[in-house]
Amino acid sequence: MERMGAMQPPRNNYVLVVLDSCRYDSFTKARPTTMRKLGKVECRWSYASWTAPSHYNLLIGLMPHRSPKHVFASEYYKHEFVKFNERLGSDGIEFRSFVPTLYLPQFLSGLGYRTHARVSLPVINPRTILNNGFDTYKLMPKHNDMRAMVAEMKFSCERPAFYLLNVGETHYPYALPDEPPEDWPRISGVHGVFKHLDEQVVGGKLSRKKPKFFNTRQMETLRQRQIDAVRHVDRVVEELFDLVPKNTYITITSDHGELFGEDGYFGHGPIQHEKVWEVPFVEGKLR
Repeated sequence: MERMGAMQPPRNNYVLVVLDSCRYDSFTKARPTTMRKLGKVECRWSYASWTAPSHYNLLIGLMPHRSPKHVFASEYYKHEFVKFNERLGSDGIEFRSFVPTLYLPQFLSGLGYRTHARVSLPVINPRTILNNGFDTYKLMPKHNDMRAMVAEMKFSCERPAFYLLNVGETHYPYALPDEPPEDWPRISGVHGVFKHLDEQVVGGKLSRKKPKFFNTRQMETLRQRQIDAVRHVDRVVEELFDLVPKNTYITITSDHGELFGEDGYFGHGPIQHEKVWEVPFVEGKLR
């Protein structure tokens, strides 16, 4: 990190909140009031349609993009990396500052940050490559409890902190922490895949019978559950805002969207549809 010496020391803590699977219009339909305090909510586009590769993009410093026309990709990337000067309250950061590792946790460690991750989804558990460069990295005991993540966050006046929070309330089954598991919706034939959602290892057998697809009413119920989850998370984010020091910059976004029956699709991953790429994006410092 030979280029760090020319940089102004960072002044901000930085918190990256990723609402897993939260699509843009679910976010806006929920009309969150707390998260909007950071600034204008944008509709952006994820670089990936699944949790793990999307988080890798986020952790190399590439936030969901605006998809601008008549712009060279290299120029757009340059603009995105320069944005970290504002996020960190620093100066002199550009694309080449991230080279050769091109990985945000290691880059921030070189600037004196303590780096932490609290994740909800087992596909990005501490045994995965995403744990590279973090001082602490933890898969939470429950996949749907952002409040438990916030309770573990600590900040020091001696060293700035970076936190990645992968929030699972907005991921299927869109369950709030106090909702009994027996009340969660079930996908016929693939429930085994989600049976161990709160454990380190995910697994399960697919049914030999072809799963029955959700009907329109069920899809609307599922979409409403995600909207309700955003409203719940908005209340938890208020607790986050009360906790963080004033010199904290916060980015709130999603790793990808979700399909609720549009054109015959449900969920995310191996789906080519605009709603699986559309995500909310809002960031800033509290005023």
